[in-house]
Amino acid sequence: MSDNTISSFKRTMHSRHLVMLSLGGVIGNGLFLSSGDTIHQAGPVGAIIAYLIVAFGVYMIMMCLGELAVHMPESGAFSRYATEYINPATGYVVGWLYWLTWAVALASEFTGIGLLMGKWFPAVPVWYWCAASIVLVFVLNMFAVRIFAEAEFWLSLIKVLTIVVFLVLGGVAVFGMVPGQNESAPMLHNLVANGVFPHGILPIFMIMLTVSYAFSGTELIGVAAGETVDPDKNLPVAIKTTLWRLIIFFVGTIIIIGALLPSDLASAKQSPFVIVLERMGIPYADDIINLVIITALLSAANSGLYAASRMLWTLADQKTLPSFLGRLSSNGVPRNALILTMLGGLLSLLSSYYAADSLYLFLVSVSGFAVVVVWLVIGWSHFNFRRRFQAGGGNIADLAYRAPFFPWVSIISIVFCVACIAGIAFDPQQRIALYCGLGFTVLCYLAYLLTGRNQVGVEINSALSEAES
Repeated sequence: MSDNTISSFKRTMHSRHLVMLSLGGVIGNGLFLSSGDTIHQAGPVGAIIAYLIVAFGVYMIMMCLGELAVHMPESGAFSRYATEYINPATGYVVGWLYWLTWAVALASEFTGIGLLMGKWFPAVPVWYWCAASIVLVFVLNMFAVRIFAEAEFWLSLIKVLTIVVFLVLGGVAVFGMVPGQNESAPMLHNLVANGVFPHGILPIFMIMLTVSYAFSGTELIGVAAGETVDPDKNLPVAIKTTLWRLIIFFVGTIIIIGALLPSDLASAKQSPFVIVLERMGIPYADDIINLVIITALLSAANSGLYAASRMLWTLADQKTLPSFLGRLSSNGVPRNALILTMLGGLLSLLSSYYAADSLYLFLVSVSGFAVVVVWLVIGWSHFNFRRRFQAGGGNIADLAYRAPFFPWVSIISIVFCVACIAGIAFDPQQRIALYCGLGFTVLCYLAYLLTGRNQVGVEINSALSEAES
């Protein structure tokens, strides 16, 4: 990366921005809607175990990312690390996988906003609300990074406060202490009402990809490292704070839902948050959660556009995409990359309407697979980085932040990701994600054979020019 490009990025994000950016990218449909489906598939205890396993795996991954991000605080994050510590082809592939993940997510989030707004305004076409949310998210990202970060902070705060209130009310309801509660205290009986594992052990592993996808977005901290004030100080704090909050939020929510709802009532058809609050007698529960989910979708789209545009900028900065995508505005914003990313989101949105059973299904499948691949590459990059650092005579005491328990922290991260990918082979409904994901990955590697040659040519010409001068 050229020096003038580095100086063009504005380091304006603080620890509170990083925490809420990561929480904003994570807390969305995966928690407010899909949590009910995981309970339905694996049972409450099975779902709790799956979330704990994934939380532990994500914790390991984030420790690896923390060391890499503090040592190399760049907006390219894991794409840059893979290029440096694995090989350029893997960095290229990871960049595209991560970009596609968020481009597809943008489509689903904008569609979700339109459908949810339709509950209140049925006479207004869904595409009106999609267009309005597209414009809002685009504007928030198009100007100074500080504007984006502040907007994300407040959008995420709404979700966080909602979950905190839900956990408090739910915890009280478990012991039958909610005023006006019609039912006796359920305690934790529902967790094992149908047996500890009503559908066996296998569903725990089958839902791990779904649960992992629910945790996707934690890695946004690494993407934001290049625009963070004092990364040596703020990145480790943000990573630790985010992880513990996510574990409490996700696992705590599953325990509350599992304790208050029989498994047959928990599904993806209606938010378990709504069902639980309505059973507690909370008025307008459906409208409240509807508003919160809309906020969550806006927040996730806001974070997603930010992350995807930075990944596209990284690919351009590595000379594998046209240079105009690597240009920054005077405020340090990659506007061309933003525009192309939004166009990608719009094309994905159109495919969800006109090719839902073919192209859009393929895109969604690849995006679910891609998150785990990105995590795997983070662990792999960290393993190679630490070995190279020490082999080169580096003292680990000199690292501003170092992941504990090396090399096990890296090995566990890699094994966890491989297990998540392997687990989907046993689920007929998710198996297409494995096929499409592996196919797209191979195509990206093949594409690099062309773009990689261009990059090598640029490096050779640059070296010759320096030698002649």
